[in-house]
Amino acid sequence: MSSTELRHTALDAVHRALGATMTDFAGWDMPLRYGSERDEHLAVRSRAGLFDLSHMGEITVTGDQAAAFLNHALVGDIASVGVGRARYTMICRTDGGILDDLIVYRLAETEYMVVANASNAQVVLDALTERAEGFDAEVRDDRDAYALIAVQGPESPGILKSLTDADLDGLKYYAGLPGTVAGVPALIARTGYTGEDGFELFVAPEHAVELWQALTKAGEGAGLVPCGLSCRDTLRLEAGMPLYGHELTTSLTPFDAGLGRVVKFEKEGDFVGREALTEAAARAQENPPRVLVGLVAEGRRVPRAGYAVVAGGEVIGEVTSGAPSPTLGKPIAMAYVDAAHAAPGTEGVGVDIRGTHEPYQVVALPFYKRRK
Repeated sequence: MSSTELRHTALDAVHRALGATMTDFAGWDMPLRYGSERDEHLAVRSRAGLFDLSHMGEITVTGDQAAAFLNHALVGDIASVGVGRARYTMICRTDGGILDDLIVYRLAETEYMVVANASNAQVVLDALTERAEGFDAEVRDDRDAYALIAVQGPESPGILKSLTDADLDGLKYYAGLPGTVAGVPALIARTGYTGEDGFELFVAPEHAVELWQALTKAGEGAGLVPCGLSCRDTLRLEAGMPLYGHELTTSLTPFDAGLGRVVKFEKEGDFVGREALTEAAARAQENPPRVLVGLVAEGRRVPRAGYAVVAGGEVIGEVTSGAPSPTLGKPIAMAYVDAAHAAPGTEGVGVDIRGTHEPYQVVALPFYKRRK
C-alpha cells in the first residue's frame, strides 16, 4: 500500500451510498458529515446518532502478567480494573509528555483491550511492544479485527434494547460486556465521546454493514441519524473532552493538562514516566501551570486552535479547540490560560482573531452537561 493511499472502513460503501462528505482523518477515508453537521449534532443531543469509529486503534494485551505490564506501561492503575470494566488513562514518555489518552477494557482475568486514537495507534502499539519486554504478556495489533460503531444520545438505550438481550440496564458507564446485537456478536461498551449516554459496539468487520443497517432500522422511529466526525468534534468540545493534538500533546504532562488525577503514584511498582511525573506534580503544586478553561464568545466570530488569548494587551494563553456550539448558539473554545485569568467570570479576556481582540467570557468546563 502506498503511503498516500487512504484506508477504508468496512462501512465505506454505506457512507458513500448515504452521500457522505468524506475526509482524510489519520490516514483513513472517513465521513465528515452526511448533511448538516448542526442537525447531526442536535440529533445526538436530543435523540440519537450513529457513528462509524472503525479508525480507532484496538490493541489486545494477554498473558499472566498483562495487568502488571499495563501498570508499568501506562500511568493508571490498570490492575485494579475489574473484569468487564473500563478505565480512561494515558500513556506517557519517560519525560512525562503525553503520547496518547486511552480507554482500557478488562475483557478477562488476563486479557485487556487498549483503544488508542487513530492518529496515535501505531505510536501506542510500538511503545507497548517495546515496554512489554521482560513481562509474560503479549501485545497484539487488532486494528483489522474490529469495526467500531457507536450509537449515542438519549434514545440510544431504547434503540439498542430492541436489538439485544444483553443487560443494558445493568451496564454501568465505563463498562463493557459481550453480547449479541441484531444477531451479531459484539463487545457492548457504555462509553462515548459526546457527553451523552451511549454505546460503542466492537464487532468483526464482516458484520459491520449488517449491524449498521439493523441499528438504522431500529432507530427510525426514534429519530436516529448517521453522524460524521465534524459533529463528533463539536459534541466532545461542548462536553469539555480533550482531543489529542489539541488539548493533549507530547509537550504537556497530564498535570499540565489538568488531568493529573489519571496518574496513580500509589500503585505497585515502577511505571514509565514516574520520576518526571512526580516532579511535574510538585511543580504544579508550587507554580500552577496554565489552566484549561472554557471561553464563550460575546460576538459571532469563531476562534480556532492556535489563536492567542489576550487580556490587557498581553498574551495570556492559547486556544486549543474552537467551533460554533449548536447547543449554546454561540462560538465556544477551550484554551490554556494563565492561572490569574482562569476563574469563571474573569473580565477583560479576548481572543485575537486576525488582529481584532474579540471579547470572550471565561466559563467552567464542560459547556454542556446532560441531564441524568
